[in-house]
Amino acid sequence: RLLAPRLGPGSLLALLARSAEPLMELAAELRGDGGSGLRVLCVAADLGCEDGLRRATAALRDVLPSEPFGRLILVNNAGSLGDVSKSFLDLTNPDEINTYFAFNVTSALCLTSTALRAFGKRPGCSRTVVNISSLCALKPFKSWALYCSGKASRDMMFQVLALEEPDVRVLNYAPGPLDTDMQLLARTETGDLEMRQYFQSLQESRKLIDCTVSAQKLVKLLEEDTFQSGAHVDFYDI
Repeated sequence: RLLAPRLGPGSLLALLARSAEPLMELAAELRGDGGSGLRVLCVAADLGCEDGLRRATAALRDVLPSEPFGRLILVNNAGSLGDVSKSFLDLTNPDEINTYFAFNVTSALCLTSTALRAFGKRPGCSRTVVNISSLCALKPFKSWALYCSGKASRDMMFQVLALEEPDVRVLNYAPGPLDTDMQLLARTETGDLEMRQYFQSLQESRKLIDCTVSAQKLVKLLEEDTFQSGAHVDFYDI
């Protein structure tokens, strides 16, 4: 919603999520009366399964090479908390663990590499990749072995991208404790009692952050474009 009015005529906004109906509703809202010249593409795909990931990467390969776009901005936001009712010692099922990392790490890597290859290196054009990160990429939380490991892995993965591709702008943005359904899970399902109470206190003291407020800081970062490529920038650092 914040990016759409900033995109010029002829721009394409590709929206990717699991749920087709709310995706279509958002697309209709962003298109508005159609006077802005913004095109919106919806891709309903579950990145947690191979078929969904193939559908998503195919959509990127179809649309990106065929247009004379001057800039690519890719935001990797898809992710899951995992079963936070479990401690480290409870995580003994390889299928559960592999499924978690397939969604939270593999899909982000495949989508990003596909998008960058499909767009290519075009003279005078810019490419920016955003990874929605977390404090958990830097700090361990009890009962959150999967989530912390996934976020740390993604941060390092995108740091490698920044090192290998110096002409690509890469940002790991930690949006702060957002007031979302994920936070609801955190304060009701987290196995470690101390951690659960911590998340409950965030809500009770009204320290959870509205998603729009955090998104505004992210957009400001992208507009100013002064961050070091590959850097981890936290909501509270701005």
